[in-house]
Amino acid sequence: MLQIKLPKNKSAFLWGPRKTGKTTFLKQKFKDALWIDLLDYNFYFELNQNPAYLRQIISAINKKTIVIDEVQKIPSILDEIHWLMENKNIQFILCGSSARKLRKITGGLLGGRAWRYELFPFVSKEIGIEELDLNKALTYGLIPSHYLSQNPEMDLKAYVNDYLKEEIKAEALVRKISNFSKFLYYTAFSNANIVNYSNISRECGVSVKTVIDYHSILEDTLIGRFLMPWNKKKKRRLIETFKFYFFDTGIVNALLNRKELIKGTTEYGHLFEHFIINECLAYSKYSGKDFPLYFYRTASGNEVDLILGEGEVAIEIKASESSNYKIKGLHIFSDEHKPKKKIIVSMEKFPRKNNDILILPYKDFLKMLWDEEII
Repeated sequence: MLQIKLPKNKSAFLWGPRKTGKTTFLKQKFKDALWIDLLDYNFYFELNQNPAYLRQIISAINKKTIVIDEVQKIPSILDEIHWLMENKNIQFILCGSSARKLRKITGGLLGGRAWRYELFPFVSKEIGIEELDLNKALTYGLIPSHYLSQNPEMDLKAYVNDYLKEEIKAEALVRKISNFSKFLYYTAFSNANIVNYSNISRECGVSVKTVIDYHSILEDTLIGRFLMPWNKKKKRRLIETFKFYFFDTGIVNALLNRKELIKGTTEYGHLFEHFIINECLAYSKYSGKDFPLYFYRTASGNEVDLILGEGEVAIEIKASESSNYKIKGLHIFSDEHKPKKKIIVSMEKFPRKNNDILILPYKDFLKMLWDEEII
């Protein structure tokens, strides 16, 4: 689903959480490129000691496209890359899982000279919307190796322990991994809910500032992202706090040691909402439309799960086959902001229309989304 279409000599960053398939994608897309993998310790050591080593290699090899994997491991290399882009017309594809160190040490990411792309876990269209195993996707997530695994539970445990905890510790992003582990648990517990820094701070035994910093780490390392509240006020007072979502539903379940999901529960509903939001976010990026996503909630608690664009589409997400939905928030938002489309994504078997609200089974919604019929 991701397409990288670059003009000649234009460079790019490809960001994405670990194991989303960045390396596989780039090896298929740039088959003739010179490949530099900074996970190779010997090569990493040479470049880290002397970034000009890169210039020496490229001078001896007749390659105009260079892929550097795990580029965040040597932030100082960006200066050398910048020089090679400007003076040798080299095209760089820079791949990694976090821009945090690059921004902190270099102050920027090549000054806008490289386009930015992002790779997500599997989306429904890649698997096949009809072939998608929804329960498996909600339980184990859509990281490719996990969704396709014969033992996804063990793979998820390894991912959480080896990456979310150990790698963040190794990169010295946090001082106490025990506090950060507690934070991960309570953040997973409140996944898809409005963030309450004070509550998480109290449960983890750290300051509110530390909780804010921890959230920033998750966002910078692409492990999660905020869903911002709709703030285009008209008549009503709106909340200004945001929601937080991990990048993958399976990560949430692994952090909570949740081994199965039961339809009709609050947990199932939150993960179904999470799944639909992830699909909309990936579509926004992959389609090139790059529209914003929001949620809407008034101070009195009336809510719309998802707003796409600048209010063009208002979506309620219901993990239910019931036809009796509580959608007061949808009516309030519609009266004030006049969205072009009002949609309920549901578990119903057939699409239907109730006045001007389109009620769609989730597979119909996904097909329309990827066929560019939603926004």
